[in-house]
Amino acid sequence: MIDFISSFLVGTALTFYNIFYALTHPQLWLDWTDKQSLMRFIYYGGSFEFFSSVILVFIILTAAGLYHHPIMWWSVRILEFLGNRVGRIAAWAGLLMVLQQIVIVFLQRIFRVSEISLGPTSPLGYDLFLGTTNMLFSKDLAWWAEELKFFNAIVICLCCGYTFIQGGHVRVDLFYAGIARRKKKIIDMLGSLFFMIPSMSLIWLYAWYFMWRHLITPKVSATDTLEALLRKSRIAKWNVETIGFSPSGFDAYFLFKVLLLLFAGLMFLQAIAFFYRSLLEFREGGGSDNKYLDKDVLEPTIDDPGQVTSEIGNTK
Repeated sequence: MIDFISSFLVGTALTFYNIFYALTHPQLWLDWTDKQSLMRFIYYGGSFEFFSSVILVFIILTAAGLYHHPIMWWSVRILEFLGNRVGRIAAWAGLLMVLQQIVIVFLQRIFRVSEISLGPTSPLGYDLFLGTTNMLFSKDLAWWAEELKFFNAIVICLCCGYTFIQGGHVRVDLFYAGIARRKKKIIDMLGSLFFMIPSMSLIWLYAWYFMWRHLITPKVSATDTLEALLRKSRIAKWNVETIGFSPSGFDAYFLFKVLLLLFAGLMFLQAIAFFYRSLLEFREGGGSDNKYLDKDVLEPTIDDPGQVTSEIGNTK
């Protein structure tokens, strides 16, 4: 028991030291012109030291929030604001996906073009003055068609946290709806701690090295020690993946790996926010339900006169 307590205290002290040292020496892991700095960043991004630092910050913030609830409420508001803002911006990718598909079909069927160019003389992807060479960006139609999958991935990965905040995910409910309010909050807290946070941590860990293996060479892995990565830094160089499924197709598939990492990070933050919200609503009672929740509400339309009539009746 004494050994466990002593090792815990030593580990906590080392975690404090690691956080302080990383914040006071950013050039050791953010100066990517130095390959050793890049390798340190890669190592610590998926390391035990990084996750222990995150857990320590979470514990400290939780303790401070239990002592003074406004601290925890501000944490909830900031994290939910981040999730909502990212999701609302990323949702526009769905509109861009539809418009781009329309342009592809229109240019292919009407003008019989084989590529889409962007530039001063091609406002809609079609070169108005044939033979001009001042195109800023020109790709084959197959490239633009495959790129639609990237827009779809943006909506899925970056809007997932927003949908979670809005309560839009599908629930498979066997007993949750019929139990008491306080038991629901306990289930929400346990689900955040023992399902969302561990699963997002695992996704982050795998996505982190999966992404970097397609950005640099020699390849890195989770089993590499810091010393091994520093040795690899002598021959390290950028090698961004530009291989598509077809010769003229979309060739920036490394962006999907970046989105996977962003998905894990955003959902990890929303798991913390959901745990804090459930804990605060459990302690403060029913009056705090959905407190500070920025939830989108659809306005009634003329196509739904029954809803408008019921709302007018309620106001009377």
